[in-house]
Amino acid sequence: MKTYRKELWMHLPTEWGYVNISDEVQQAIDESGVKEGLVLVNPMHITASCFINDDEHGLHKDFERWLEKLAPHAPISQYDHNKTGEDNADAHLKRQLMGREVTVAITNGKLDFGPWEQIFYGEYDGRRRKRVLIKIIGE
Repeated sequence: MKTYRKELWMHLPTEWGYVNISDEVQQAIDESGVKEGLVLVNPMHITASCFINDDEHGLHKDFERWLEKLAPHAPISQYDHNKTGEDNADAHLKRQLMGREVTVAITNGKLDFGPWEQIFYGEYDGRRRKRVLIKIIGE
């Protein structure tokens, strides 16, 4: 069995954002030489997520509106976490809702997606560099 590890570095200039990283994940699979196996993709930061969904701008705006209703940023005083001097409690909650990581099958050296599926990096507390881990195992 082969294993392969790669890190992507993300730096969104905005507090919120979504980046389609499917091509970068496929590139890592190509580099690994794995034809049959699994790929794990996860952000190595607790205010970001990786998830699978459609690459459609309206849907991404819907995510933002939905998440802001469930975990509004303001007032920041509503969160105990922010009493420590932080102001990003909502970002932690948004990450929890959108998930930590994705695992995708690799078949014939390609991401084995369903229709319209893509891998996204979701940022909820941006404006600084964060890592995304890609870990591949297989033959």
